[in-house]
Amino acid sequence: MSYSYGFEAKGQECSKCHTLNKDEARDLLKNVVPDAVILDVRLSPVKGVWEVDLESRGRKGIVYVDFLKKHFFSGALVSIGEKKNLTQGRLIELNKVDVSQIPLENALVMGDQKARIRVIVFTDPDWPYCSKLHQE
Repeated sequence: MSYSYGFEAKGQECSKCHTLNKDEARDLLKNVVPDAVILDVRLSPVKGVWEVDLESRGRKGIVYVDFLKKHFFSGALVSIGEKKNLTQGRLIELNKVDVSQIPLENALVMGDQKARIRVIVFTDPDWPYCSKLHQE
């Protein structure tokens, strides 16, 4: 059996003493994810761990850093009681796109242009697989 001791029983909140800002997170992770842009740092659902939102190579992701700033991990954080992937929910929120900002002036519109619900499909003719198909 494992035990964890802290100040919470005495009414102290660990996050008052332990802090992590974007610059510190970038410095901690620079040797592991050199091109990371830190988007946000917040307390994670797990006590003693921060959730760090970052962007690397055009993709947004999440890593978790412990309060001692000695370890980080990436992957799914799952609530056992709720049987819910908390990381996936946060990734969906982090990668949400405001579809009203997508320019549609060159779009091929099918159906009612004033429909309440729209489906937007993207294609990339320069993608190697598509280019190869066009050459055949």
